[in-house]
Amino acid sequence: MEKVMGFWRCWGLVIGIVIGNGIFMVPAVLAPFGKMSLVGWVIAGVGTIFVALMFGLLAKRNALIGGPYAYTRAAFGDLAGFLIGWGYWIAILTAIAAGSLAITGYLGVFFPVVTETPLNSAIVSLSLIWLVTGFNLTGVKATSTFLLVTSLIKILPLFIIAGGGLFISGTFSTEVIVPKGEATFQNISEMIMIIMWAYIGAEAVTLPSDGMISPQKNIPKALIAGTISVMIVYVLVSYSVMALIPMDVLAVSTSPIADAASIIFGPWGARLIAIVALISIISNLNANIFIVGVMPQAMSQDKNFPEYFTNLNDHGVPKVAIVFSGVLASLLVAMNFSDGLIGAFKTLILLSTLATLLPYIASSLAELVLQKKEYSEHKKRKWSSFLIAVIALIFSVFALIGSGLMIALQGTILIAAGLPFYFWVKRKARKIDQ
Repeated sequence: MEKVMGFWRCWGLVIGIVIGNGIFMVPAVLAPFGKMSLVGWVIAGVGTIFVALMFGLLAKRNALIGGPYAYTRAAFGDLAGFLIGWGYWIAILTAIAAGSLAITGYLGVFFPVVTETPLNSAIVSLSLIWLVTGFNLTGVKATSTFLLVTSLIKILPLFIIAGGGLFISGTFSTEVIVPKGEATFQNISEMIMIIMWAYIGAEAVTLPSDGMISPQKNIPKALIAGTISVMIVYVLVSYSVMALIPMDVLAVSTSPIADAASIIFGPWGARLIAIVALISIISNLNANIFIVGVMPQAMSQDKNFPEYFTNLNDHGVPKVAIVFSGVLASLLVAMNFSDGLIGAFKTLILLSTLATLLPYIASSLAELVLQKKEYSEHKKRKWSSFLIAVIALIFSVFALIGSGLMIALQGTILIAAGLPFYFWVKRKARKIDQ
């Protein structure tokens, strides 16, 4: 890859991945939790900051291509690294599928026919995946520039929504439409799991390190700055949306931020925010497709994936990895549309979040193992680094509990499905070496 990504492009990648469809769709999914979800946004934000700090420690030590996969492999070996890389790849694939659904939902503001039937929505979602995949094949410079520009465009209108909502809402709608408003351990954990969909992704800036300028310096800075920026935006916007829209209405909304904008500014406001949401989610879809090829490419370089996944086009982009990933993301869209747009979206975000939290846990453990190794080599232990890794680990495990049995089972099956593939690749590599 071309080394064109400095701090601001890295920051744009963080914002582009993290602020995507989550803040534009998750408020509707969280409506059953009522006012308790505001506390959830803060808890998840603080926890994510510790996760970002943990990845910053890993990147500062060694900015390896492949991010969580590479760190886990360095600490625990090929098999553990492969399973985490495979799981993280699944997470990005499901994020791509969910992102295409979210764009389709907001297109319905302008063209209602798009969301009239599951078939219409599926066709539009699949078309979006392949349009953005084609753009990503044009190279890192064009993709990262688009990410930076769209990241700047989408933040300002979100602050306007937050300010407008706080200004005109005299009361805060806190009614709860189902018993999930009770602050039980399971409810809080499930809520954090859903909210984490809106926060996950910052760690992806560690993947394309070979395309960055001074990655050991810029990755940690971009991780922290980006995560804090996101948390501020999320808390303010979520409060405003919940203050403006009754919970029963919010729970069935396919474009909650646009609905809030229509209350503040009238019909034109809804259309304006729908445009911003589309820019934001397209930016997010672009970011995920940008990084989705890096994971199989990194594993292929280590002989943990078929060698043709390292094939690059004339622009230095892993073409086979990106196109093959587009095919799999398309299958995920097609498989989940029987539940309708919101039902499919919720299933995909829970599955993607589960598949991302596992690499968080593995990376936290990898950081602790690497710290222990450094300590055994008579280097001074940094207790602040130890605490960061431990808190990131505890938070990730807590969020993981909220996935529920069915999603956890599906996620386990998907990750375990990689084992036969791993052993087949290793066997083939041994034959070539012989």
